Amino acid sequence: MVGLKPPEVPPPAAVKFLSAGTAACIADVCTFPLDTAKVRLQIQGEVRIPRSPSTVEYRGVLGTLSTMVRTEGPRSLYSGLAAGLQRQMSFASIRIGLYDSVKQLYTPKGAESTGLGARLLAGCTTGAVAVTCAQPTDVVKVRFQAHGALPDSARRYSGTVDAYRTIAREEGVRGLWRGTLPNIARNAIVNCGELVTYDLIKDALLRAQLLTDNVPCHFVAAFGAGFCATVVASPVDVVKTRYMNAGPGQYRNVPSCLLALLMQDGLAGLYKGFVPSFLRLGSWNVVMFISYEQLQRAAVLAWPAPS
Repeated sequence: MVGLKPPEVPPPAAVKFLSAGTAACIADVCTFPLDTAKVRLQIQGEVRIPRSPSTVEYRGVLGTLSTMVRTEGPRSLYSGLAAGLQRQMSFASIRIGLYDSVKQLYTPKGAESTGLGARLLAGCTTGAVAVTCAQPTDVVKVRFQAHGALPDSARRYSGTVDAYRTIAREEGVRGLWRGTLPNIARNAIVNCGELVTYDLIKDALLRAQLLTDNVPCHFVAAFGAGFCATVVASPVDVVKTRYMNAGPGQYRNVPSCLLALLMQDGLAGLYKGFVPSFLRLGSWNVVMFISYEQLQRAAVLAWPAPS
């Protein structure tokens, strides 16, 4: 058996809540450079280092990472990590850690198993609540990941705390919740793509007795969940990233941002940065779900429930 043995009693909601936030932080540290590359590719053409008007700054995932290291130094790959970890502790704890509890609320009493509808509703609910609570951290993370592409004189923030203050001062408190609606849409889709797909694949593997409830099973389910989430969420993710990174007045609203993107790049623009998105989301899901399952089991072993 690979990993810790599944507990006989399901972990309490508090254990799932803390385990989800911690696992998401571990996954973020492991995959953050890929997320930064994704953001740079998504905003390409909108923000770039102005060497010449025709220069394409980034080409592909490896090209983006190598260009950033060469022009900005290795630390640029982790620009915005502090805000990213703040985001995961508040965001993933809710959307992942509370998913099972909310799923049970939507499951009819006496039902032998949870239906697809209840799973989808749970994913949408926890995703929307998590975004509403954690949106300021996401705005700051995206701004930091993007502003490394600007010359030093044009960079707006000196640190994470300064970013929160500057955005609130220049754009109002509403600026910290910029892009909330597209982010709610994105994370409702991502939550369903990730959690529901993971749930379904894991259940199918266990029912068919192809794998036991341990690391290999979690790996396969997480990889499938990452691919499905990337396919369905990429268009919303591109629009969300551009809109949150935009300065005051650049776009009138979310539809105007979408229209500008389509006019500039066509439908292909909606899948800009798809490869780094999949590399990041696929690897993030694998690290997060394996860590999440093992952390829950470790917590139950360390602090057994009173009999």
